[in-house]
Amino acid sequence: MDDNNSRIPRTLPVLHLSHVVMFPYLLTPLVVSDEESKLVIDHALAHDKLMAFFLDRGGEGDPDQLESIGTAVTILRMLRNQDGSVSLLLQGSSRIRMQKPVQKEPFLMVDVEVISEPLIDDMEVQANRTIALELLEKISQESSMLNREMIAGLSNIKQSGRVADIIAGNIDLQLSDRQRILELTDVRKRFKYLNNCLAELIRQMRMENHIRSNMQLEMNEDQRRYYLREQMSAIQRELGETDEVNKEIAKWQTLIEDNDLPEAAREVAYEELERLAVMQPASSEYGVIRNYLDWIVNLPWNVYSEDNLDLTRVEKILTQDHYGLEKPKERILEYLAVKKLKGELKGPIMCFVGPPGTGKTSIGKSVARAMGRKFIRMSLGGTHDEAEIRGHRRTYIGAMPGKIITEIKRQGTANPVFMLDEIDKLGRDFRGDPASALLEVLDPEQNNSFMDNYINVPFDLSEVMFITTANSLDTIPPPLRDRMEIIEFSSYLEHDKIAIARKYLIPREREDNGLKGRNVRILKSGIEELIRHYVRESGVRTLQRRIGSIFRKIAREAADGKEGPWRITKKDIVKYLGPRKHNHELANRKPEIGIATGLAWTSYGGELLFCEATRMPGKGNVLLTGYLGDVMKESARIALSYLKSNHKNYDLEPKEFSTKDIHIHFPAGAVPKDGPSAGIALITALASLFMQARVKHDIAMTGEITLQGKVLPVGGLKEKMLAAKRAGIKELILPEENRESISDFEEEILAGMNIHFVSEISEVLDLVIMKTAKRAKR
Repeated sequence: MDDNNSRIPRTLPVLHLSHVVMFPYLLTPLVVSDEESKLVIDHALAHDKLMAFFLDRGGEGDPDQLESIGTAVTILRMLRNQDGSVSLLLQGSSRIRMQKPVQKEPFLMVDVEVISEPLIDDMEVQANRTIALELLEKISQESSMLNREMIAGLSNIKQSGRVADIIAGNIDLQLSDRQRILELTDVRKRFKYLNNCLAELIRQMRMENHIRSNMQLEMNEDQRRYYLREQMSAIQRELGETDEVNKEIAKWQTLIEDNDLPEAAREVAYEELERLAVMQPASSEYGVIRNYLDWIVNLPWNVYSEDNLDLTRVEKILTQDHYGLEKPKERILEYLAVKKLKGELKGPIMCFVGPPGTGKTSIGKSVARAMGRKFIRMSLGGTHDEAEIRGHRRTYIGAMPGKIITEIKRQGTANPVFMLDEIDKLGRDFRGDPASALLEVLDPEQNNSFMDNYINVPFDLSEVMFITTANSLDTIPPPLRDRMEIIEFSSYLEHDKIAIARKYLIPREREDNGLKGRNVRILKSGIEELIRHYVRESGVRTLQRRIGSIFRKIAREAADGKEGPWRITKKDIVKYLGPRKHNHELANRKPEIGIATGLAWTSYGGELLFCEATRMPGKGNVLLTGYLGDVMKESARIALSYLKSNHKNYDLEPKEFSTKDIHIHFPAGAVPKDGPSAGIALITALASLFMQARVKHDIAMTGEITLQGKVLPVGGLKEKMLAAKRAGIKELILPEENRESISDFEEEILAGMNIHFVSEISEVLDLVIMKTAKRAKR
């Protein structure tokens, strides 16, 4: 007995079909769609991939209607199709005899007996084998159905019984003849029966060829197509391919015709459908084409949601959802107003830039809700692969479209509000540059024919409203930045945060923590205490977390049975959140020598930046610490060179520069610092050090310096001024050339601030160096 036969278990699940006979060692592709067959396949895959295959005479699955002799088969490949059917590639193992059913529901399982095949290879068998091969050669001459290479290959097979099985499995015989050959275990009898069948088949073929040669067939094109279809149907039936394939082709045909596809997409779809129609379902390319057609017919090529053009209602929704943010609200209303007048308008491409927590992402959702559009958010933070944007080419295994096309298909409209979050945090490596891939997406002149690598058909993105968000513009490539309309989000003022906390944060956190309907209030004094001493941020995220922390503690008290009301005042904050986390930075400071107060801009808002300088005996070396960038180091050298070249004006000893080493430090050493705006703070600290004069600690300054003693303009002034207000500083020194840029700042930012505009370094030193110090010679 063969080693394979010894591994066949006694009990097997039964796969039965009414039109197929399987032989040992032959590969047979099948497509099944009935639920019982699927259960049998799942059972086989979960165990040893073995099944019993029997011809079903009745077609109903009744054990009494199954042939008693069948074949043990192994599942070599299985593919689940989108229409629910299952494509299989099976290989026969050995002949088996059904003994008795052991299970009928939910599928049939039977006890089987393996039929051993005696290895007979005497002269009679060899003679019958030779005759069979000769008959096979004659069949190949009468018909092109047989491959001559296959006939030649049969001569090299040693086991004669296997040769008979291969011939029977590949020749167009009646099902009853095939079943009879399967049942004959005696090789001599099997060959005799096979040779009779082959001889009869040759006679039939010769008769058909004779009739065809004597008939003058004049078929028109329709008749020819009908004849070819009938032949194809017969071939498919013999290969086990039922009408499932034809049904699927018809289904795709209907979808392509019914969907409103552009002409280019329709042509591509029909080309792919023609390829699909001539493919075997078991082919790997079959599934690839089906998947591609699914994308083509289900993309919303011409599906648009209707915009809400009622400007009053849109403005009301935006105001309900967000406090302030007038610029982005105004820009959305302008877009809708123009569209209302013009009828058609390309979607705007806006970039919301500002510190975290200022409402950039959330206002995108409100814009979509107000306009009546679908909303899509895609985070670009850490994206390195440009295929995330453009997709993979179909030649790759597992290829898919990029996220742009994927999300548009998921939402089902071609004009959503599409938010590309954190565009300033895009990566770039050997897999490509996503920022460059976005150039096409965010260019109004190009995105009407966006080409995804997978779809490979132009898709119109011009109606999409793209909104990108960023904390900083510095890391966005200039060509990409040039394609977007920049709208800045500034830090919230204290009164803004109070209004946001009262209107949005407190009601939301009260509901989220199960306190809706309970008498819980945080009074204004409590909110002010939170903002001033428990959070230090430009936005309101940390403030929301602090409010949530208070409500969670109240929720625990309520769960323990405590009854309200709860009135949270300034004094109660310590009870729920512990000691103050932040104090005014000037509270513990006083005028000192060699320390100046600067202002810095970061992607998270403005910050105070203290510059410290000290000197010691040495040789004129300069030591810079505090994780400084190259630009900041250059500013320190410029400041020192200016003081050296103007030592007479400030009554400084020249030898002090060559006999002393100077150490300049910026605290918070773990935080990277760079940029030119700390120039006047650096020169103030150094001048104070060499003049041995104290610096006023309650004046903050920002500005770039030159070797000629000029003060140049800087950016980020709004965030810097807000940082000064948070720290309790009310007096600022700013470059003269920035006077115009602050004229459009909100009144709340400028209120209470005493601003000095300077154009020379000498003006700065006059303002901040204490009067008891040496003054510059006039």
